[in-house]
Amino acid sequence: MRRITTIIAAFLLAAALLQAQEQKIIPIETESTSLILVVRNNGEVQQLYYGSKVNASEFAAVPQRAGRYSSGFSAYPATGGRYQGEPALHLQYANGNHNTELYYSGLETRRRGDVTTTEIRLKDPVTSVEVSLFYDAYFKEDVILSHSVIRNGGKSPLRMLSYASGAISLRSDRYLLSHVHGGWAQEMQLENELLTHDTKVLESRRGTQNTQVGNPSFLLSLGTSELNEDSGDVVAGAFAWSGNYRISFERDPDDRLNIIAGINPFASAYPLAAGDSFTTPEMIWTFSSQGAGGASRNLHRWARNYGVYGGGNINPILLNSWEGAYFSFTTQTLINMIDDAASMGLEMFVLDDGWFGNEYPRNRDNAGLGDWQVNVTKLPEGMDYIASYAHSKGLKFGIWIEPEMVNPNSVLAHTHPDWVVQSPGREQYQVRNQWVLDLSNPAVQDFVYGIFDDVMKLSPAIDYVKWDCNRPVESFGSPYLGTDQDRFYVEYCQGFYKVMERIRAKYPDVLVQCCSSGGGRVDYGALSYFNEVWTSDDTDGYERVLMQYGTSLIYPACVMAAHVSAVPNHQSRNVTPLKFRFDVACQGRLGLELQPKLLEESELALVNRCVESYKTYRDVVFTGDLYRLGTPYGNDFYGMMYVSPDKRKAVVYTYCLRFNALGGEGHSFKLKGLDPARRYKVTEQNVNRSCWWGNGRSFTGAFLESGAFNPSLPSLYSSAVFVLEAE
Repeated sequence: MRRITTIIAAFLLAAALLQAQEQKIIPIETESTSLILVVRNNGEVQQLYYGSKVNASEFAAVPQRAGRYSSGFSAYPATGGRYQGEPALHLQYANGNHNTELYYSGLETRRRGDVTTTEIRLKDPVTSVEVSLFYDAYFKEDVILSHSVIRNGGKSPLRMLSYASGAISLRSDRYLLSHVHGGWAQEMQLENELLTHDTKVLESRRGTQNTQVGNPSFLLSLGTSELNEDSGDVVAGAFAWSGNYRISFERDPDDRLNIIAGINPFASAYPLAAGDSFTTPEMIWTFSSQGAGGASRNLHRWARNYGVYGGGNINPILLNSWEGAYFSFTTQTLINMIDDAASMGLEMFVLDDGWFGNEYPRNRDNAGLGDWQVNVTKLPEGMDYIASYAHSKGLKFGIWIEPEMVNPNSVLAHTHPDWVVQSPGREQYQVRNQWVLDLSNPAVQDFVYGIFDDVMKLSPAIDYVKWDCNRPVESFGSPYLGTDQDRFYVEYCQGFYKVMERIRAKYPDVLVQCCSSGGGRVDYGALSYFNEVWTSDDTDGYERVLMQYGTSLIYPACVMAAHVSAVPNHQSRNVTPLKFRFDVACQGRLGLELQPKLLEESELALVNRCVESYKTYRDVVFTGDLYRLGTPYGNDFYGMMYVSPDKRKAVVYTYCLRFNALGGEGHSFKLKGLDPARRYKVTEQNVNRSCWWGNGRSFTGAFLESGAFNPSLPSLYSSAVFVLEAE
């Protein structure tokens, strides 16, 4: 009996080894991570592993084992065969069939600098559909981008019902999903939830402003019920698309978690004629064994190097006219604000809404959108006069536009009603008294590009454009697309990108902010064309602490426009100290959103001091590594810091968000990211008397990371900013 058992064991081992020999391992590797795929002996490509760096060759010995509910997780699961889960690809063929089975047909690897691209080719032998899976591995950043190219190799047209950009499978006993939610003036609010069995979905169907109430991004903590900033395995993802998105998290009965990310299939069944192909947007993935902080830093480094237009460049400190003047201004109003901006040491003045429209003047938000001519009543001297004056005062000049929108009260709406997104025979709903222009229409794309081009021609002194988008799509429909309305949501976003590509080809050096009622378009699809985003219309200091924390989970500080505004705050009506507002806004690209004439002399002195201080350390804000010192949720105190890549300089921000009687005795913050052996001189900014006993002295990084750093923050909205410089 023992001999028979031995023979059987030997036979099984030989079979496993034979199978391993027939399997092809495909490693996708960065400096610290591995994504391991395998070509099974039947030709199916499956994912075996994603996590910390491993020896890929050892996975060749891993046998294929069928789970109770699947035969393993496909690298790009399609509707068909034995797969019953959420599909990455769902096609419907001309004969009505829905089944697709993809098998390996080839592999190609290319390297460009530190980026390695792996293309895995798949094919359905029955329908001749071909799919190429692309993985771009960014070695130093530990980031992997995935997208797919789907080609109809058959002789008949088909319809793509789902066409994801990437899929990842994970194994753990617990999955903590961290994502953001919100609304206008309440963007980027963190929410944590343990994933149960079945499917959790993050999605948007808004057409535009797709990040106003959520974001196509997440952090996933493995094997824990808590979001840990510094330790533990975390997978993070972000979808680079400014249209409708869908990210699904399916925990199957075998406790495998399958993540599918891509364009939302809602009302977007996309036709693919014989011989045609479709390229999906990029899905961005990273893994860190150093908690949420490590995952964020990976994404930030990638974004500064590759993902953000002009990423890491230092953008100017500005005064924006909106909350200081709204629609009511003259040339002299703007000249006075420019003079004030220059006297405060700012670097740019931005003229916001209200400067255009003559037949339908833009005196409120109910008229003028679409008619982008300078209003001769408000600004008879013209735009070049104002922009050139700003330059004469040593300031750059910026201007606001909202080119995707039109007011019913406009020449454009009367001339081209067919250019408006609409459903025939139904009411054309207004939001903020405006309609959406149909960017799926090439003629509208030309018009929108022409708006930007014509505005730039108003003056050679225009350096910056604030691009707004103040409403979502409702009752969607495109006269241009006729009966093929399922293409609308996809082609609107593609049309937006086509416009931006033309703009960047002609105006590569113009700074462009992506604003969408604040945080309505904060995604890496838009950021490949824009230098920064307007984080939120809510400029309240306390609310911005929460929103900037949520934004920092995925997006770097260099894109985060953060302004100091008047009190009571125009959105929240909250009253916070001016220094607190500065200490919060200095986490990102600093700006002011107020009327300088209303500031008192003591406040102007503090503005000058804070602006000059910020200039001395903002290089660390724009290019440094972020370390969050806890969380602002549920805590009396919160801190965060940026550390330069060479660890020679850092800036630390600390806040009291809720009164704590012990705050005056000093709250302990364990600083992070410093060189333990180096000595750092610590200098508090913008105060005559420091709130920390060690101010002006030098300490080792190890001491500062020990918890001995304990500034006194005795009252609600107490705050302190410290600069650390290596000696």
